[in-house]
Amino acid sequence: MKTMVEFRWHGRGGQGAWTASELLARTALDEGKYIQSFPEFGPERMGAPVTAFTRVSTEPIRLHCAVYDPDVVIVLDNTLLKTVPVTSGLNREEDCIIINSSEEPSVLKERLKVVKGKIWTVPATEIAIRILGAPITNTALLGVVAKATEIVSLEGIYKTLQGRFRKDLAEKNYAVIQEAYKEAKVE
Repeated sequence: MKTMVEFRWHGRGGQGAWTASELLARTALDEGKYIQSFPEFGPERMGAPVTAFTRVSTEPIRLHCAVYDPDVVIVLDNTLLKTVPVTSGLNREEDCIIINSSEEPSVLKERLKVVKGKIWTVPATEIAIRILGAPITNTALLGVVAKATEIVSLEGIYKTLQGRFRKDLAEKNYAVIQEAYKEAKVE
């Protein structure tokens, strides 16, 4: 792992972008890393675009600002691809973007004009509906973050879920994470 990995989460109000950011940070903290997790809120309302940020480092983090040049971008709602510049700041070969989409990564790579880095896709909405009975995609994307970056372990995420949710919800969300981990595609 490089010293610090920066994540930028894009979602809509009520989709759990900040919750996912916080779950990632708590898991990384439990696994011995330094962390930051914070949202960027304005006068947003339910359904409005929101952004959250996570930093994970092997050393203390002294930077205190939004993430402008992320290593990883996570998109909870693919309708944001048309209205939010989600690829902004992605310019290195090791960067990646993780998108809730059933489309092939190569199709989105071309549409978003991504020339460096990788695109991961996962049908998070379908997985969440199948397992949770609701289109709650944030934990599914957390599973792909674990696969794409290896920054945290699946077991660590499970432990974090157990501390955050009641037992039945922790189990269902972990099932979503495992399924997303399996179904994720990369280009």
